[in-house]
Amino acid sequence: MYECHHEPLLPRRKFYSRLRRHGLLAGLTLAGCVGLGMTGYHFYEGLGWVDSYTNATMILSGMGPLDPIKTTGGRLFVGTYSLFSGVIFLTTVGFFLMPVLHRLLHKLHLESGKTRREE
Repeated sequence: MYECHHEPLLPRRKFYSRLRRHGLLAGLTLAGCVGLGMTGYHFYEGLGWVDSYTNATMILSGMGPLDPIKTTGGRLFVGTYSLFSGVIFLTTVGFFLMPVLHRLLHKLHLESGKTRREE
């Protein structure tokens, strides 16, 4: 997917294109997760769409829900959604930062001038 350690550094224009693709995929993933949370809050807890959005984004960001959970189904949903959100949020941030970290490590490797055969 990315250039190997012995290949030259990707030109900036292509790097920015790669970063945009990763950002778009990360944004779509988070939007899908917010939509899932909104739907669960709306149908399990009977909240309006704006309150459902607020609660879903608060859980996805790690802050926790704003409204008290009243139903058993709602509690099961919120518990599961919280676990799911924690994993998805961290994975998505890592996926978004992956091109930046790869470029940094690739640049440091090229500057060191070492290849695998020389080590």
